[in-house]
Amino acid sequence: MQQRQLGRSGLRVSTMALGTATFGGVGGFARVGSVETDEARSMVDAFLEAGGNLIDTADAYSDGRCEEIVGEVLEGRRDDVLIATKARFAMGAGPNDAGLSRHHLIRAVEASLTRLRTDHIDLYQLHEWDGVTPVEEFASALDDLVRAGKIRYVGVSNFAGWQLMKSLAAQDAHGWTRFVSQQINYTLQSRDAEAELVPLSVDQGLGILIWGPLAGGLLSGKYRRDSWPKEGRHLTDWGEPPVRDAYRLYATVDALTEIGEAHEVSAAQVALAWLLAQPAVTSVILGARRLDQLTDNLAAASLTLTTSDLARLEQVSRPSLPYPQWHQVKHAADRLGPADLAGLRPYLGPSQG
Repeated sequence: MQQRQLGRSGLRVSTMALGTATFGGVGGFARVGSVETDEARSMVDAFLEAGGNLIDTADAYSDGRCEEIVGEVLEGRRDDVLIATKARFAMGAGPNDAGLSRHHLIRAVEASLTRLRTDHIDLYQLHEWDGVTPVEEFASALDDLVRAGKIRYVGVSNFAGWQLMKSLAAQDAHGWTRFVSQQINYTLQSRDAEAELVPLSVDQGLGILIWGPLAGGLLSGKYRRDSWPKEGRHLTDWGEPPVRDAYRLYATVDALTEIGEAHEVSAAQVALAWLLAQPAVTSVILGARRLDQLTDNLAAASLTLTTSDLARLEQVSRPSLPYPQWHQVKHAADRLGPADLAGLRPYLGPSQG
């Protein structure tokens, strides 16, 4: 499996990461999966054997039970992997048990270290924006945690473009540890990130980690116009990601299936391989309910799509441009830089692109 540099950092991570939101099955996460220790160990074994080195989790997954399972199955081989976890969501009923305050982040790191059975976290990510905590507060707290050796790199997840740029500006102004990555939802079913987040990553040198790369199974090939599986996340009230354009979704799945048949691979592998060909994408996070699902998805790391495959998938899944991007395509195409082109190139004519 290929290793890629994580943003401008010196850290190299595998193009496939193991997502663990399916571990535990506690509370609302039972709708995502209920993988327990023995099966989780089998998944980690398969992942490491395939050449993967990044395991992603979060304190909120199954109320901490997910981190406990990760810590248990990594006992004795902690040095073989990079652990990424996150904090932001409620881990108790108290007024300070959620958010990005210095108080909560420091407590969250200590609790995650205990559950993960480790003395450091390789990549610590802010799981969601907190609009009531000053940027300087959480940015300085993260810097202190890095200096204390509790965490080594920092990233964000689910931030809007302006929120992330504001945070980076504060870090740069004060000389605090800078974010090296952002973990985002980005798929052929939902390409919203191309408007701001992907160009931002190119411009600021951030690596992109992708969660939900198969859109909760919608891009696996199981969901077709005339047939749906008997089980799956979208048969519950999970609702992530929302389906805003069913026609485009099914046309995309048709293309994925046909390209997969031509390569003798699954539609899921094609969807994952497309993501790995996009600008600034470092790693795709794979979550699975069963070992066979994980094994199939891991095979996408060795799949190379043709230029025509990539062009067909881009065209069939292409969303309408929001403002001001459509205006820039029309009036500013003569002076677009690399970051601009990361999101706009497909919309430019041959003479413009």
